[in-house]
Amino acid sequence: MKAKELRDLSDADLKERVNELAAEGMKLRFQKSTMQLTNTARVGQVRREIASIKTILTERG
Repeated sequence: MKAKELRDLSDADLKERVNELAAEGMKLRFQKSTMQLTNTARVGQVRREIASIKTILTERG
């Protein structure tokens, strides 16, 4: 999602999205370790999106 789209979401929605992405990141790390990961770029995408959401939450205070 783009930062503008993320800013339109409520705090609760953002926290829920972080939890979903964290779970996806865990699955991706397991797939990577077992050599089953096909889209290696997705790991970085998930990490960046989590960071963006956390930044927005911090800005809101």
